[in-house]
Amino acid sequence: MHNKDVIIEELNSIGITNLDDVFYNLSVPHLYEHIIYRREGSIGEMGPMVVRTGQHTGRSPNDKFIVKESSSEKNIWWGKVNIPFEESKFDQIFDRMKLFIQNKELYIQDCYAGADPDLKMPIRVITETAWHSLFAKNLFIPPGEDLSNHQPEFTVIDMPNFHASVEKDNTNSEVFILLNFKRKLVLIGGTSYAGEIKKSIFTILNYILPLNGVLSMHCSANVGTNKDVALLFGLSGTGKTTLSADPLRKLIGDDEHGWSDKGIFNFEGGCYAKVIRLSKEAEPDIYNVTQKFGTVLENVSVDSESRMLNLDDDSLTENTRAAYPLRYIKNIEESGSGPHPKNIIMLTADAFGVLPPIAKLTYEQALYHFLSGYTAKVAGTEKGVTEPKATFSTCFGAPFMVHHPSVYANLLGEKIKKHDVKCWLLNTGWTGGPYGVGSRMKIAYTRRMLNAALNGELDNVDYFDDPYFGLKVPLFCPDVPSDILNPRNTWIDKNAYDEAANRLAAMFHNNFKQFSDIVTLDVLNAAPKAKAGAVL
Repeated sequence: MHNKDVIIEELNSIGITNLDDVFYNLSVPHLYEHIIYRREGSIGEMGPMVVRTGQHTGRSPNDKFIVKESSSEKNIWWGKVNIPFEESKFDQIFDRMKLFIQNKELYIQDCYAGADPDLKMPIRVITETAWHSLFAKNLFIPPGEDLSNHQPEFTVIDMPNFHASVEKDNTNSEVFILLNFKRKLVLIGGTSYAGEIKKSIFTILNYILPLNGVLSMHCSANVGTNKDVALLFGLSGTGKTTLSADPLRKLIGDDEHGWSDKGIFNFEGGCYAKVIRLSKEAEPDIYNVTQKFGTVLENVSVDSESRMLNLDDDSLTENTRAAYPLRYIKNIEESGSGPHPKNIIMLTADAFGVLPPIAKLTYEQALYHFLSGYTAKVAGTEKGVTEPKATFSTCFGAPFMVHHPSVYANLLGEKIKKHDVKCWLLNTGWTGGPYGVGSRMKIAYTRRMLNAALNGELDNVDYFDDPYFGLKVPLFCPDVPSDILNPRNTWIDKNAYDEAANRLAAMFHNNFKQFSDIVTLDVLNAAPKAKAGAVL
């Protein structure tokens, strides 16, 4: 175990000096005591720690920058996602941040990112608040008993009460998330949303691992009794966390993984699940962790007297979250790793109601849909959105991909071919019409279709070709009404379906133009079959 003098010396080496006190790798009960003493949160019924993130209840993608410096700039896909930041401006903010830190108490968690012993990255998370330290303790991989040799590869410094100056610092707001690959530092300020810590480390791994031939992925993973690993790619709200928590399969992880020459491994030691309107019946494992001591609940409503939670209350945000260790889930793969996957599932929540609920993908279609990363937001989730809105997020995680998308797509393609992986598209969205007309696909049906794909029940059934999206759609799935397998059958107004399907197909085409010069003709031809005259 590091003693305090060693930690202070290491902090001094990066210019952090004159501290009031340092609290190093505190246990969960100790952190609870600090959080309550400092009035950072309150304890909900059954013991979870309930906190508020204030103004910022989600990530601030327009406030994330990467320092442009000689060691990394040639590898980075600069643009709207990876916004360059001057080294001198980074130093300027860091100098002021170091002054801000003086005479303060700091919380430090030393932990790891990456469950593969050969690839794990030692990290250090330095926070202004005790609850952010608890978040880091829950989300990352615990270091074990001996910390004497823990030398962080990257350090995250999170100071929510330190703000940038737009005029002085060339930031977009008072919020900033600055990644410096040369200095191996991440600076976060102006926001209390803890997800910035998690996603900064993910972004770093998305830079480092592909340079060594390891595919970094925004996906969940689980494994069956026959050691058959499944990967589930998907954007927020598509069911990635929910569907990977399956009583019949062991959970490897719910959000971030690597795929090396040895197989799959989780980046994290915990989960960060959305909990708005969580159902005890449909999602019992995740529901149960909201009742546990040690879980951090962000922006969840709690009664001031009884301390009972109200998971249905979205008055603060739709993006209510629970951060908890993986061990809080009953059925987990304790190693955090598994062999090469047998199946890849690409999840979408199609609010237009036109994609089939499940379809088998060819190799070329898998690459097409991986690069597209499609889902749809529903009306009401954003100001001014009155009808479903298509969202395309490259590699199902564009905000965190540092290299050009072709780097990740090429690695995925190589691994799919080498390990003969079956690929599927699973639509957890609407059936019988778009949002507002149709209904959300029953989760019981979605789970049954997913399990049928994973256990081979769909290998020998008949398929039909979807005329708009070119997908192979099964005509039969056990325990699922056959009429819902063809989405057109579920619409009363068939002409309205045709119009909506054609429109979405055209949206796919329009989005994919950016990749037309980096993919093969076969992948281009795997596109949906939009007919002339589609109105975007």
